[in-house]
Amino acid sequence: MTDKTDFKREIDTYRASRGRFDVVDVPDLRYLMIDGHGDPNTPAFTDAAEALYPLAYKLKFASKRTLGRDYVVMPLEALWWADDMATFTALRDKSRWDWTLMIMVPDWIDEEMFAGAVEQVAAGDRPRRLDDVRLGALSEGRCVQTLHVGSHDDEAPVLARMHHEFIPGNGLRMVGKHHEIYLSDFRRTAPEKLRTILRQPVGPSAPAR
Repeated sequence: MTDKTDFKREIDTYRASRGRFDVVDVPDLRYLMIDGHGDPNTPAFTDAAEALYPLAYKLKFASKRTLGRDYVVMPLEALWWADDMATFTALRDKSRWDWTLMIMVPDWIDEEMFAGAVEQVAAGDRPRRLDDVRLGALSEGRCVQTLHVGSHDDEAPVLARMHHEFIPGNGLRMVGKHHEIYLSDFRRTAPEKLRTILRQPVGPSAPAR
């Protein structure tokens, strides 16, 4: 019987503390990725998620069957950005948001295994956006993160403190896309109980001239 790896336990940066901002170094990771734009409360967002999950499970089963390496399918994640980042912390104009939905996969998942999983999913009830999914890498490096408990619509005050108080107050600046890790399944969890890691890549502040 093969051991099952749970990367949420193996990778320290899949843990965060509520009410505290931590500076962490995130390792380079590989993901199933799919891009989109606009309000996440729309069919477009649902279609994207429904393309990721079947692939994630096909890859898990293929890994266990062909490599003898079993693992827990990771939670849904997303990168978020906009031309004006105030849309996240003040305006909350979701129609202006761009996003990339992601599910992390182990580094031993290669392009050949990915292509095989796509072919298997396509042979069944084919997700609408299956062909838009890619296997990619993300290198975030140093980040600030915290655990938010509650509705996603209540994130703005936490993000405002992170962006405008903690990050500049610690000699840092934002350098990448806002990242969320959905530790709870929002299809089955009450909004007030949702657990989400909020993460922001950072770099050193530019020296004063």
